[in-house]
Amino acid sequence: MRKKSIISLFVMLSLFFAVVSPMRSQADPVKDGSDIRRALSGPEVKAWALQNVVKMQSFYQARGYHKAWTPGLLTSLVTAINTSTTHGFTPCDYRVTLLQDNNIDPLRRELLATDAYLTLAGHLLSGKVNPVSIEPGWNEAGRKNDLVAYLEKALARGDIEESLEALAPTYPEYEELQRALARYRQIANHGGWGQIDSGRLMKRGSHGERVIQLRQRLKAGGDLEMDSDPDPAEYTTAVEEAVKRFQQQVNLETDGMLGPNTMRNLNMTPEDRIAALRINMERWRWLPEDLGVRHIRVNIAGFFLEAYDHGILARQHKVIVGMDYRQTPVFSDAIEYLILNPWWYAPRKLAVKDKLPMFHKDPKYFGKGGFQLLGKDGKQVDERSIQWWRLSENNFPYQLRQKPGPKNALGRVKFIFPNKYNIYLHDTPSTELFAKVQRVFSSGCIRVENPLELAEWLLASQEGWSREKIQQVVDSGRETRVNLAVPMPVHLLYWTVLSDSENNDVRFIDDQYQRDSQILVALDTICPAGQAAGGR
Repeated sequence: MRKKSIISLFVMLSLFFAVVSPMRSQADPVKDGSDIRRALSGPEVKAWALQNVVKMQSFYQARGYHKAWTPGLLTSLVTAINTSTTHGFTPCDYRVTLLQDNNIDPLRRELLATDAYLTLAGHLLSGKVNPVSIEPGWNEAGRKNDLVAYLEKALARGDIEESLEALAPTYPEYEELQRALARYRQIANHGGWGQIDSGRLMKRGSHGERVIQLRQRLKAGGDLEMDSDPDPAEYTTAVEEAVKRFQQQVNLETDGMLGPNTMRNLNMTPEDRIAALRINMERWRWLPEDLGVRHIRVNIAGFFLEAYDHGILARQHKVIVGMDYRQTPVFSDAIEYLILNPWWYAPRKLAVKDKLPMFHKDPKYFGKGGFQLLGKDGKQVDERSIQWWRLSENNFPYQLRQKPGPKNALGRVKFIFPNKYNIYLHDTPSTELFAKVQRVFSSGCIRVENPLELAEWLLASQEGWSREKIQQVVDSGRETRVNLAVPMPVHLLYWTVLSDSENNDVRFIDDQYQRDSQILVALDTICPAGQAAGGR
């Protein structure tokens, strides 16, 4: 009996180890770990062009160097990578060809999969391009996540595709750009639209083959309905109105004529529009999750300011931004106070390059404009003692300032968010410039239309600062500082594609400072040496 029992026990143990041993060998941390540990500290890192080695070392160490990717999870990862095109990315960046290669070394595919996930996750979370490389003043913290822990959770849940998609921005504007990207890719896949031949300016009354091309282009873009004009080669009133609609959409002067700028925009291809969408989606990925419960956004390229309250657009103002050679920088800060009836202390460069030549030409302009000179001791210089002909750009030992009043360069109010650029928002006496569509006239600061209404919005929660009170102080002519109880976040941004929620579409506008191309080059820098399929 005892012998039979021993034999039975031996059989049971044999069966147990026959079942358990293969499973153990597949997940043995020593057997698997030795290969993974060695590869992450060996020549494979460079040979396989692994991009996230530090994160990968942390990831595998935390899981005892067990392998992470089953065939099913790998399939999900490949699907997610191929779907990354909906965010403007290129699957080649994430080694998709190698991941689908059945002949690749299993260890290599394991590490490439982890590297690809972490790379794509990082791009969706905070962008592929380092924003500081494009905008030197960029100081937004961006969105953060522990991607090592995030990947571990995604593997445990088996939701690789969903986890990656969840890292993309949730701003409604980003989602609108994403939908537009799909639409324009569909247009491109169906052949796009025709081009308009180069030639002279065309306007109402023009006639010829180019008018026919113009009509076809306007119809393709939805700006011109199918018309019943007897002569399709004639530039009719209907064509003129359609051109005006197009010009308005792209931030051009709405003169209804086919000039060089309108022609250039009409001849942009669907591929050009796709590139612009990808660029602006990248800009959204640079931003933090929360811009502030109440905050201000300035779109430099679009010449407008928006004030948001709990996600709702509360106010919109036209703005004037810096000229091409005095570009308004991109950065974020917080408005700490505003000054009613401000004195204007002209920066030295502006004083000697802009104002001094005007004083040379007409010395009376100095007094009429309410200007004053301060000496090195800070005291006001007697205007009668100034010999303008002796002063030059290299010989100007003064501080130029302008007293409050209707001619003051800052107008009735300025909004201060202390920064190294000395940039702020302010009023202006040159209100006629707001009638222009493209408003690049300032020396870098941002001029705001109807600024007292913005001041009222900023001070809405501060007792004693009604619109009537604000106006009363302005009418007094006295310089008055008003501190905000809670600093107001302000974001100076640069968008060349705008969400047009009213028409369920987007608007493309001019890249005023020529900043888009740098981002596109960086986005399209794919498959560096050691990453492309084959030979690695």
